[in-house]
Amino acid sequence: EKAGLNLFLGSYPITPATDIMHELVLRKDLGVKVVQAEDEIAGVSAAIGASFAGYLAATSTSGPGLALKSEAIGLAVMAELPLVVVDVMRGGPSTGLPTKTEQTDLLQALYGRNGESPAVVMAASTPDDCFQQAFMAGKIALEFMTPVILLSDAFIGNGTSLWKLPKLAELPEIKPNYVKSDMEGFNVASRDEKTKVRYWSIPGTEGFGHRNGGLEKDYATGAISTDALNHQLMVDTREQKVNNVSKILPELKVEGNKDAELLVIGWGGTYGHLISAVNSINKNGKKIALAHFNYLNPLPKNTIEVIQKYKKVVVCELNSGQFANLLRSKVAAVEFLQYNKVQGQPFTVAELEECFNELLTTPQSNIK
Repeated sequence: EKAGLNLFLGSYPITPATDIMHELVLRKDLGVKVVQAEDEIAGVSAAIGASFAGYLAATSTSGPGLALKSEAIGLAVMAELPLVVVDVMRGGPSTGLPTKTEQTDLLQALYGRNGESPAVVMAASTPDDCFQQAFMAGKIALEFMTPVILLSDAFIGNGTSLWKLPKLAELPEIKPNYVKSDMEGFNVASRDEKTKVRYWSIPGTEGFGHRNGGLEKDYATGAISTDALNHQLMVDTREQKVNNVSKILPELKVEGNKDAELLVIGWGGTYGHLISAVNSINKNGKKIALAHFNYLNPLPKNTIEVIQKYKKVVVCELNSGQFANLLRSKVAAVEFLQYNKVQGQPFTVAELEECFNELLTTPQSNIK
């Protein structure tokens, strides 16, 4: 509604993401089109075709399906088309634990494509946060002409929250980067030089016909190119476009006691347990803070500034340390401690409190 576009979902059933298809197929009254394809690859490919044709296009899946969709997502990166990919994470690897929850797809979402293939990666924190994050995923995909991978998990997908539907007028505008009617010399690689966002020409727009495929393009002409320096330029341009998303992201917020020595870091569906543990410890007179991430690539622009204020930092994840390793590559001179759980189960508040109390009273050490 805010973008003036119809929604298209091309997908294939997979636990625990299938409910997205079930809900959207009921929204024909709002112009939603749903295609249940023969497999995950066909689902995402149909969505890319719909995006090329001018739809807000999405595909939904879980971890095994994200792996199958990886080549097609790379096509969307190369073609610079808007696409929302929702991954409701479950236990893996392989078929794994379809009805259990984990946060083990993060590195796959960040890097699980061939070549230098940057995409925006986000995560919802709670069932009632899913609307806001899905809205922002659509906005970013359309305004930056890029795939956006939105991570949820089985804990969120099977959860419920009271939630008030926002008024349409209160939601931010969505302004796709359409080609301008008076533009001269348009080609498939034409872009706004300030933002590096490619202009979107919907097929059928007179005077702006073009072909768009998976081969590298010349930066100036849009023709297929194997020139070495041009490829470097295009790789850098696509990376810069994604990095520029950080300019519109909300800054990272710190909850709890901001004067604390210990900062807890989390992301995605662990929020409820983390904030409950942090609040409980603060009520008992100790000082602890929480920084919870919704935006994972790019990170909020104040991430380094926030983290470097604290003497101790512990990253809590339902995996073996994927976000902790990402932060180590982005934030210098910080020792990131880890608290990890890979049991197909969410954290409990009690175990988190035990971990945090130990960190508050003992020298730095990783707690598994």
